[in-house]
Parts: sequence; structure tokens; C-alpha cells
Amino acid sequence: MSNSISFRTAAWRRLRKNKGAVFGLIIILLAILIAIFAYFIAPDPSPFSNRIILEIGGQKPGFTQKFIKVKKEKDVASTGFFQQLIAGREDKYLYLPIQQFSNQGDSVVVQKFIDEGLSERKAFAKSDISADPVVTKKFLLGTDKYGRDILSRIIVGTRVSLSVGLITVLISLSIGLILGSLAGFYRGRTDTIIMWFINVIWSIPTLLLVFAITLVLGKGFWQIFIAVGLTMWVSVARLVRGQVLGVRELEYIEATKALGFSNFKIIVRHIWPNIMGPIMVIAAANFASAIVIEAGLSFLGIGVQPPQPSWGLMIKENYNFIITQNPMLALAPGFAIMLLVLAFNLLGNGLRDALHVRGKL
Repeated sequence: MSNSISFRTAAWRRLRKNKGAVFGLIIILLAILIAIFAYFIAPDPSPFSNRIILEIGGQKPGFTQKFIKVKKEKDVASTGFFQQLIAGREDKYLYLPIQQFSNQGDSVVVQKFIDEGLSERKAFAKSDISADPVVTKKFLLGTDKYGRDILSRIIVGTRVSLSVGLITVLISLSIGLILGSLAGFYRGRTDTIIMWFINVIWSIPTLLLVFAITLVLGKGFWQIFIAVGLTMWVSVARLVRGQVLGVRELEYIEATKALGFSNFKIIVRHIWPNIMGPIMVIAAANFASAIVIEAGLSFLGIGVQPPQPSWGLMIKENYNFIITQNPMLALAPGFAIMLLVLAFNLLGNGLRDALHVRGKL
């Protein structure tokens, strides 16, 4: 036990000395916090940050607009803490963009903004509007073509990217560990059959395989997780097989066999803990790859479906603005993808160096 503790301590010390890995770890931890508390952080806490205000669509970063809050015709129930944490809070008011307003008796008269240089005079009874009716909102990253806040959708979209990475890694590790361990431990015919299956899957292009699985499962939030996960287990299985082939011949494994331990117990209790280093490294790499694949599939329209925000879907919705007046609408989610993928790659490289025992202990 002391050797195990000292190895982990030494590995953690090496990891902390790697500035790139520490930077990646900090970005990942921040992304996790943002994903958990997305609806409390986002300026637009409505479900999926889908507050559509068509009059202000396609605005540049830093855009500021006044709104009058008009009560909705239906009563909106209050939202509890956990309900908002999971699914956001439905707006109780309609946000109408205005240029100016004035109080006139029991009414508020406004110049409703319609388009650049175009407005419409409207009057609202004070009973039909909020007690604090006029608010000014600043859109730090601008608005998309539907008038939705880009920053809010990037924040909420963090959930999709982290979720697809996590579920993909869990699926790929589960399948890869089992098949790779069986092939490496039993060898012979078992190894031949499993390696044949791995080579068949390996020969199919990843995107083509994802397309096929998506066509079978359908489009949607959970389907894309499963589709990506079922395509990324091959690299894990090959790695695990190689590691098990090397470990199974060591003396302590021979000792466990002599003591009469079952094969299942030998694999799970004695082999897996000793090959976790390389597996953690490939898990970090798969996490980054899954984020990129999900973004690509959403961009192509077969990933996460509107109105749920996905960084790839946001690029698809706004990429026309790249060559027009407002490229940041598409570049902002692109930068988010780049930063998170870079963070996982840096952490994976740091883990590889920290867990590589030879010459460092």
C-alpha cells in the first residue's frame, strides 16, 4: 500500500510541475463548474437559453438594448432551485426591444424597436407589465440570427460537450476494457476472434460508422452519445490487449494463479489497477476526440437538435456571418471547442509523462 501511495504522490507531483497539464486541468474544472451551474451563470436562464427576439438578430459583441418586460398571457409557475439547475427557468415576461419610453398615467408609452431606423409607438397598461418594466441588457458576444444571446448558449452548450465526452469515454472504456482484457488474457482463439472484430471496426472510417449508427438510432441528444461511444472503443481495446499481454506473464500474476484466484478476480483486482495509467491517457484523448466529433456531427445536422445549444450547431447556424459583418457569432463557439479540446490534450500529455514510471522514480 505504501508503494502505491508513494507512486501516486510522485505522479501527482510530476503532473503539478507540468504547466500545460495544470492549465488544462484548470480549464476542465472551470468547464465542469460552468456546465453544472449553467442556468445560474447564463444571462438568459430560459430553457436551452432560447429567448428569441427576432428584432435584434445578428448583433455584434457588446450590443446594448433596452427592453420592456410584458407579462405573458399564461401564468408561469415559479421554478425551484433544482429545477432551474437542471432545465433552466421559463421567462415570466416577454422582452420587447424599445428605443424610449414614458409614463403617462396608468400606462407606459414606448417606441418599440423594429429595425434600424424603424420603430412603432405602443402603450401598455401598468397592470400588464413588470413592476420594474424597463431593463437594459448587454450582449457581450452578440446575438444570433434569432436574437438569442450567444454567450448564454455557449455556457449552456458546455453541458453537451462535456456530457458527450464523459458518456463516450464510459462506453468506450467499458467495451474496450472487457474485450481487450479477454483477448490479452486468454489469447488463442479468443484473441483471434476479438482481434478480427477489432480490425473490421478499425477499417471503417469513424464518421461513416457514426452516420450508420445515427441512422439506426435516430437523431437526438442521447443517440449521438451512444453513436460516438460505440466508435471509439477500438483504440482502448487494442491498448488494453497489449498491456494485458505484458502484465499476465509477471510473477505476481503467476502467484495469484497458484493461489487459486478466479480469472475474473485476477483481471479486475490485479491486472486492471496496474494498467490504469495508459488507459487514463487514452481516455483523455478520446474525451477530446468525442467533443470534436459531436461538434462536427451537429454542424452537419445529425447531432444535437435545435433548440438545444451545441457548439457545432451554433457554428452551423451562424457560419454565414463569417464572411459578412459579424464573424464572432461563429468564431466564439469555435474558440470554445478549441479551448476545451486543447485542455484535454494538454492534460492527456501531462498524464502520459507523470504516469510513465521508467526513469522517473
